[in-house]
Amino acid sequence: MLKKYIDGLNPLYGDAMAKAQTRLDGLVKPPGSLGELETIVARLAGISGEVHYDTSKRCVIVMSSDNGVVCEGVSAAPQGVTYAQTINFTKGITGINALAKQFNTDLIVVDVGINGDIDHPQIINKKIRKGTSNIAKQPAMNLEEAEQAVIVGIEAAINVANDGYKIIGVGEMGIGNTTTSAAVLCALAGITPEQATGKGAGLSEEAYRRKIDVIQMALDFNKPNAADPLDVLAKVGGFDIAAMAGVFIGGAYMRVPVVIDGFISVVAALVASRFNPLAKEYMFASHSSFEQGYRYAAKTLGVSPYLNLNMRLGEGSGCPLMFAVMDGACAIMRDMSTFEQGNIDEEYLEEMRDGADFHIRGM
Repeated sequence: MLKKYIDGLNPLYGDAMAKAQTRLDGLVKPPGSLGELETIVARLAGISGEVHYDTSKRCVIVMSSDNGVVCEGVSAAPQGVTYAQTINFTKGITGINALAKQFNTDLIVVDVGINGDIDHPQIINKKIRKGTSNIAKQPAMNLEEAEQAVIVGIEAAINVANDGYKIIGVGEMGIGNTTTSAAVLCALAGITPEQATGKGAGLSEEAYRRKIDVIQMALDFNKPNAADPLDVLAKVGGFDIAAMAGVFIGGAYMRVPVVIDGFISVVAALVASRFNPLAKEYMFASHSSFEQGYRYAAKTLGVSPYLNLNMRLGEGSGCPLMFAVMDGACAIMRDMSTFEQGNIDEEYLEEMRDGADFHIRGM
């Protein structure tokens, strides 16, 4: 089943991107003067096959799961916070709730591996088991569980696309997941734990050094195969990261744009791109996470964030902000007039156009 989805990804529609660029070039403005907003809307045309994209219905999918590695003292917060904060998502009181409400975004919460029993109508139960194993001493999960977690994410993306959502954001909740994300990043990017690891929610210097040591222990013990993303997930990842990677694959499969949040989200996006590089064409990086490993993950993936707000909350909190930017991009295409409609002779722009760079970002 996983192979079916991975092999089912297709490139962007080049003809639609060309049509979008032609319209952008004809709008009543200096060529390229709206910068990244123009490249965003051109990519949306490539995703959908249509010059005009409707951004009105959007959601953030939050994958919640616990990580056995927390017993190594790698997190400043106790594991029970995963359970409590997942419940808080349903109460509308978290950071992602506030931003989602402000920017007209629905929140979809999935339990893919919380260490506790949750029976709540607003939480989708896709629990594989109650948390992963301690990666410092054994693999996080077996290959079958890793595949199951990825498919949970793929199916979540397919379901929301079938429900009419036009943009998907990818967030998470899981104490200890900056440790697992750093381990996955080390395996895929070939960098050291010192490069990949930050202080998460606020570790002391001593605990931070311990975290680095634990990640190195996990890599040395498990020896993840960088050429096999499923093996990397199974050995040093988490159910949340695997499911998030699945959302990126599922969004691309359904030709829906998927927004990357922060550090954990960009690592999951990197995993998805290793399953199939075409998944990257459907990704939009929201903000540059304050977490140290983010820049290595983004560089390895080959994406550049559109915002820099020194955020490091997670939960998908950067996604609604990016949705607002994408709204603006689509408004330009929808509501601006052409030179002809504005009764302006555009002859004076020809020399500017000849020297302008109209390459689509990331393509």
